[in-house]
Amino acid sequence: MHQVIDWLRTVPLWQAALVFLAKNALVLVLAVALGEWLIRRHAHRRVAPEALPLQREEWVLATVCVVLNSVVTFAGLLLWREGWIRFRLDGGPRVLVDVLVLVGVMDLGMYLLHRTAHLPLLYGWLHAPHHRYERARPLTLFVLSPLEVLGFGALWLAVCVAYEASWAGMLLYLVINTLWGLLGHLGVEPFPDGWVRWPGLRAVATTTFHARHHLDLAHHYGFYTVVWDRLLGTLAPDYEASFARSQVVPPEPLAPPQPGTPGSRA
Repeated sequence: MHQVIDWLRTVPLWQAALVFLAKNALVLVLAVALGEWLIRRHAHRRVAPEALPLQREEWVLATVCVVLNSVVTFAGLLLWREGWIRFRLDGGPRVLVDVLVLVGVMDLGMYLLHRTAHLPLLYGWLHAPHHRYERARPLTLFVLSPLEVLGFGALWLAVCVAYEASWAGMLLYLVINTLWGLLGHLGVEPFPDGWVRWPGLRAVATTTFHARHHLDLAHHYGFYTVVWDRLLGTLAPDYEASFARSQVVPPEPLAPPQPGTPGSRA
């Protein structure tokens, strides 16, 4: 780790920028590959409609997301060099504490930002591009408006400035962030049926949880947990009952034809 720190301290900024861009592109490729594998493995447990053919705009927004994530990483490097961001090198149980703190704080912050993005004044130009693809696929994790990417990135940097975590805790959080974002956009449920009945685990967000949000904008704004949705009244009442089942709301049944109208037998 000391060699990495020395490299971060002395590497020319242009080289760091290229490395960060390559790293974020690799994250996208690996996330999409893992997601497609999970979809094939759990195809019999679909909770959302299958995605439509890939559109050019999805690739464009995902590419912009990779670039802007690299900008956020680069900004983090500058803040670290200036002493605004600090991290510890210790390991052990404190790493787990760091992960819990980072997940908890970011979960609340992202819930609030997400719910704010759904306000009528903001939704159309800020968050609607993501919801244009309610039939989510792994790539949808990266299909965000540029302002959203920068907003979530700014939140992460603010937390890093405010809280001195261990480097291992920060790394584990970033892995969890990518994995849970991916799970939310699979369209199939990889977690077992009993997940929402187990104490503790029932608070963890699932594919079913986020798939419902893509089809029902009034519920499920959390990212890693359902805690804030439960506390703030935005958890769908039938979430646990409908877990691992299709979240597509069936159309209302047609009223029987009236006598004397086409289709009746009168």
